[in-house]
Amino acid sequence: MSTLELFREIYGGKLAASGRTITLETAIQVSTVVACMRVISEGIAQVPLKIMREANGKRLPARDHPLYDVLAVRPNWYQTSFEFREMVGWHVGLAGNHYSFKNMIGQKVRELIPLDPGRMKVVRADDGELSYEYAMPNGAKTIFKSEQIWHVRGPSWNGWVGLEALQIAREAIGLAMATEEQHSRMHRNGVRNSGVYSIEGTLNKQQHKDLSEWIQKEMSGVENASKPMVLDRNAKWLSTAMTGVDAQHLETRKYQVEEICRFMRVMPIMVGYSDKAATYASAEQMFLAHVVHTLAPWYQRLEQSIDANLLTKAERAAGYYSQFVEEGLLRGSIEATATVLEKYVNGGLMTPNEGRAKLDMNPDPDPASDKLRVPANIVGKQPKGAANDTQNA
Repeated sequence: MSTLELFREIYGGKLAASGRTITLETAIQVSTVVACMRVISEGIAQVPLKIMREANGKRLPARDHPLYDVLAVRPNWYQTSFEFREMVGWHVGLAGNHYSFKNMIGQKVRELIPLDPGRMKVVRADDGELSYEYAMPNGAKTIFKSEQIWHVRGPSWNGWVGLEALQIAREAIGLAMATEEQHSRMHRNGVRNSGVYSIEGTLNKQQHKDLSEWIQKEMSGVENASKPMVLDRNAKWLSTAMTGVDAQHLETRKYQVEEICRFMRVMPIMVGYSDKAATYASAEQMFLAHVVHTLAPWYQRLEQSIDANLLTKAERAAGYYSQFVEEGLLRGSIEATATVLEKYVNGGLMTPNEGRAKLDMNPDPDPASDKLRVPANIVGKQPKGAANDTQNA
C-alpha cells in the first residue's frame, strides 16, 4: 500500500459537493494550495532559527548547545535546516500535524527524524497519556512513547491532534478543481459550444459515423476556433451549453483563489493574485500583514513547541530558548535592511558592531563601535562634563 493510499484510509479523503474527492494527492494539484503552502513553508524555512541563552542580562546564541546545530544547520543526516523546516510547514499546513522521532543521547536531542503524518495514529489513554502508533513501510507497527516524538500541532479541537486543513477546506478546494477541469475541457474542444447538429432525413450507420468524424476533424479543437461551419441538407446547429463567459468560469476561478487563501490565512497577493485597485502603498501593507498575521503565529507556534518538547525544564530555567530571527525576511531588500539598521544604531537600540554583524561584516576595531549611540535629545540633562560625550556618541 502506498503512502498516499494509507493517508486516505487514516484521514479519510472525503467527497466534496463538487463531486471531487479531496486527498493530499488531488489537493496539491491545485495551484493556489501549492502556492499558499510554499509561502508559509518557505517563510518558516528562510529565516534563521537559533537556540539562544539569556544570562547576566545578555541574550546570545547558544552555539555550544547540541540543539543549536540540529535546528540551525542539520537536523538529520539527509536534510538541511531549510529543507526540514519547509517540510514541517507542509505537514502541519495540510495534515494538521508534524511528527519527528527524537534521536537522543541522554537528555540531549542529537537528531530529528521526520515521520510521515499519513502513517501516524495518535492514541490517547484514559489517563490522558499519549502514545504514537506508526505504520512502517513493510506493514509492521511501532509504538512510540510521547517523549520520543516531537509533535507539532496545528489548530486543534481536542488539544492533542491537529485539525486537517484538507478536510476543513475541501469544498473550496473541490470547487477550484472542478472549475479548472471544466475550463480545461472547454479548451480541449476549442472553447466551442456543445450542441445538436440537426439535419433533415434519416442517417444510416455509416453516414452517422462519417458525419461525426467530419465534425470532430473540421470543427473541434483549438486549431478550428472561429472557423466558419458550412452546413448542407438544411442542417442547423442548436447550442445546448453555455460559453465560458456565460458560466463565469474566470470569475469563479478568481473567487476560489481568494477562498482558499482565506482557509490558509495567506494574503492573496502573496500567491500572485492582486486586485487591480491595489497600489504600491496598499501592497506594502499587505506584505506587512503577511508577516504579522500569517508568519508570526507560525513562528510562535514552533518556538513554543521547541521550548516545551526539545529543551528540558532545567535548560529553560537556565535561560535557553528558541528564536526565529525575523530580520531574515529583509535579506532580499538592501534598502529596507539599511534603513532598519540605521534606525537601530542611531536610536540607541544596537551598537554599530552589532549592526555590522547583522550584515555578516567584520567588527570595527574602534572601541566606540561597541557602545550604544544614545541620541542627545532624549537623554535629558547631563551632569557637568558629560554633555560633550553624549553629543559625540
